[in-house]
Amino acid sequence: MFKSVLTAALLLLSGGFSAMAQAPAAAAAPSIVIETEHVSLVLTVGENHKLYQRYLGAKLPNAADYAPLPFRHEAYVPVGTDNLFEPALRVVHADGNPSLALEFVNVQTQPAADGVARTTIRLRDPKYPVDVRLNFVAFTKEDVIDTWMEVVHREEKPVTLTNYASAMLHFDARQYWLSQFHGDWAEEAKQQDSQLTSGIKVIDTKLGTRAGWYQTPSFFLALDKPADETSGEVLAGSLAWTGNFRLAFEVDNQEALRVSAGINPYASEYTLPAGQPFVTPEFIFTYSTTGKGQASRNLHRWARRHGGTLDGTQPRLTLLNNWEATFFDFNETKLDGLMGDAAKLGVDLFLLDDGWFGNKYPRKDDSQGLGDWQPTAAKLPNGVGHLVQTATKEGIKFGIWLEPEMVNPKSALAEQHPDWLLKLPNRPDDLYRNQLVLDLTNPKVQDFVYRTVDEQLGQGVAYVKWDCNRMISSGYSQYLGKDQSHLYVDYVRGLNRVMARVRSKYPHTPMMLCSGGGARADYGSLPYFTEFWASDNTDAFERIFIQWGFSNFFPSNTIASHVTNWNRSHSLKFRTDVAMMGKLGYDIEVDKMTPDELKFSQQAVQDYKRLSPVIWQGDQFRLRSPYEGNQAALMYVAENQRQAVLFGYNLHTRFLETVRPVKLQGLDAARRYRLTEINLMPGQKSTLPASGQTYSGSYLMQVGVLVSDGEAKPLTSHVFELVTE
Repeated sequence: MFKSVLTAALLLLSGGFSAMAQAPAAAAAPSIVIETEHVSLVLTVGENHKLYQRYLGAKLPNAADYAPLPFRHEAYVPVGTDNLFEPALRVVHADGNPSLALEFVNVQTQPAADGVARTTIRLRDPKYPVDVRLNFVAFTKEDVIDTWMEVVHREEKPVTLTNYASAMLHFDARQYWLSQFHGDWAEEAKQQDSQLTSGIKVIDTKLGTRAGWYQTPSFFLALDKPADETSGEVLAGSLAWTGNFRLAFEVDNQEALRVSAGINPYASEYTLPAGQPFVTPEFIFTYSTTGKGQASRNLHRWARRHGGTLDGTQPRLTLLNNWEATFFDFNETKLDGLMGDAAKLGVDLFLLDDGWFGNKYPRKDDSQGLGDWQPTAAKLPNGVGHLVQTATKEGIKFGIWLEPEMVNPKSALAEQHPDWLLKLPNRPDDLYRNQLVLDLTNPKVQDFVYRTVDEQLGQGVAYVKWDCNRMISSGYSQYLGKDQSHLYVDYVRGLNRVMARVRSKYPHTPMMLCSGGGARADYGSLPYFTEFWASDNTDAFERIFIQWGFSNFFPSNTIASHVTNWNRSHSLKFRTDVAMMGKLGYDIEVDKMTPDELKFSQQAVQDYKRLSPVIWQGDQFRLRSPYEGNQAALMYVAENQRQAVLFGYNLHTRFLETVRPVKLQGLDAARRYRLTEINLMPGQKSTLPASGQTYSGSYLMQVGVLVSDGEAKPLTSHVFELVTE
């Protein structure tokens, strides 16, 4: 598992680095090679004792090939000496000197064990007692490298950090193409491609929480030419931080590109006492010579196998949520009936959403009660425990919605603890969704949030939907006092401490990460969660684009995808087929289904459970992009290549639009595969010629098959199961 917040916390307690020593005066050192099965990052120490990046790309076949690589780019560039471009680190010393020089001290390596190799490079300022550690973890089989920085000093007084990137990478190409992902509420993860030109492009957020609301901390970088799914030299990167982030891409006067990634230093100058390490979040990246698809599959495998998401190789739960059936209007009897509907549908769990709590200010809408996590007596006279018992009787599990970081001013909590709220003095409250943010820099608030979650899990709740509907605005912490510039950093650290405590006591309880939609889709939070809510927009047409965008960086078993009635003009089949490409759930009124709709849905749940090992653990291949036409197709292939699931979607296809075969990927060319269309309404038979036929893997990949009927009806879909004979 990659470095966790717990590791950072232990480092803080232990003091981190050993005592300082004088900088060495050694000659050039051998190359430091950080490599996976197909990727190499090569660093070398020059005669001036500085650390240089000499290479990042496809693994060279012979170690001797690294020797003639040029010394061109200082690997991790500080501020204040000879640097003229974007810095990685800036330190203002206690005497006011704003410069830093970094010289090589030593390197420690741990050879690959269980496919994971670790490298730590220690750098030091020759004049000031400041140490920097660059950490690298290489995941051999997954071709992923995880890197972060630690800085500590032994000056007599605190120093100030004003820039502190997790990573800096360098590239030399003729051209650079960036794929970024942005959006807003209900339109998350929209892909946008652009060519980088001279100067600097910055993708960042200053929202504090919900940091991925407008921009996401993940990107593709293509070298020399735009990359597509199957061709092009491309790096995929993702920052593991759920707070303010900054990605900077700077093309210099010699057309070299410098990429830095880390916490956004905006309003976040950090005063660092002697002996206390400052540990940055990880930057996770992979490199592919065969396009974006392979880069995505590398990240998916890494996330599932090495802790990028909680229990990534274990089964997930299908569920029925009550939100669209009841909104805030429910009682105990109504919920008991809905749990019976969940059991009838065949899902594993019933999820109770917002509206179940508050007594002084009962939660009847979003204007009050948030923060008072006691069941509303008028709605739930027998408490949450009764609902757990009902679920157990129905043979399912019970889950619950929480938003433990936020508070309504109209709540008992806000009245009792006004000092726990983030709000500016001498200014009116800046409310968003009638909420303020709790001050998670305060250990007492951290304890409260932990107890809120612990109380629910301790009485048998088997699943938590953890929501976060608000950004930080007018941020001011009474707890921090004069250190207000620590707020954005220490808020996230406080949140991580809470989640680490929850996971220490409940290591495997599934939880969904939600943030008014997909505004917290990041590898800083996902190690504590089994999945994330990609968007409040569950219109099936829109969801194809949203789920497609997130699939570039996150495996399908993390992308919660529900069948709902957001757009009733879409057929139930179309909505179901779209939701089945991710982690299936329902938010629908089961008792209003027709007999055929219920029978179809029950069969879909059974088929999904049967095929979920392939969908969740198989390699994903994005075959036809919705950005390039009116059709979309993707598939999942089991690791042994004996089974696959193929999804085809018609979008807003036009009258008599031509439908062309889709060439599949990832199959064994020599094997033969039988195709069977599933997810058909009762009494219907497949109209597609491929269904029921057997083809070689070679034929399917070189010729392809139709995944839509000849009429190409808009907003229709087809799902195939492929099995070797």
